[in-house]
Amino acid sequence: MSAERVLDELTVHQLLGRIVYFHVLLIAPDLPAADRAPASGPACCRHRAPASRSPETVLAGSAWGALLEVAAELPGHHRPCPRTSNACCAACRVTSAAAAAGSGWAAAEHRAYHQHSPAPGLLDACGRAAASRVGRVFAARHATACTSLDRLTADPPAPETLPSVDELPLTGELLALWADPAATTQAPVVSWLNHCTGGLGDVRRVLESRRNPS
Repeated sequence: MSAERVLDELTVHQLLGRIVYFHVLLIAPDLPAADRAPASGPACCRHRAPASRSPETVLAGSAWGALLEVAAELPGHHRPCPRTSNACCAACRVTSAAAAAGSGWAAAEHRAYHQHSPAPGLLDACGRAAASRVGRVFAARHATACTSLDRLTADPPAPETLPSVDELPLTGELLALWADPAATTQAPVVSWLNHCTGGLGDVRRVLESRRNPS
């Protein structure tokens, strides 16, 4: 999606709401019990830049703030610039949260469906793809520049390294919806996910029945 195709606020809210819905209903109950405090991450891309709007000014009270709350529950999440100033980059905060969602969801789904470790690079690829796709929507919506996001979008993961919706439905749908949100928000990629309410075990049973129809 180009920067010119800025999504309307309702569409963005629907996309973010879908992340929150699936995370709370299906992902969060399957996460291992652990200290989920965000780790200290690198400084954001504008940490020493002249003062501008702080991340809290842009994110607090918005639907984007819900994405940060989701990420805070996921292992491996880091928050750029734990001590923020008015110069810090809100896009860096959003991309960090999206990366945690992409890699964290992939880890949870892979563990639930396959019962073995994911292929090398899978979690990183999912995190980078989610960070790039969600981040560019945020940047376009708020007309903001972010050099960290520019680096991500300039070197996206190869398509073959990303899971399909038949392999990891939640992660696959997350990545597909944000790849071109304007084209996909009205037609969810995996509509049967809306009927899975019993956690990832429920999704796994549906997957198995679809792969091995009686």
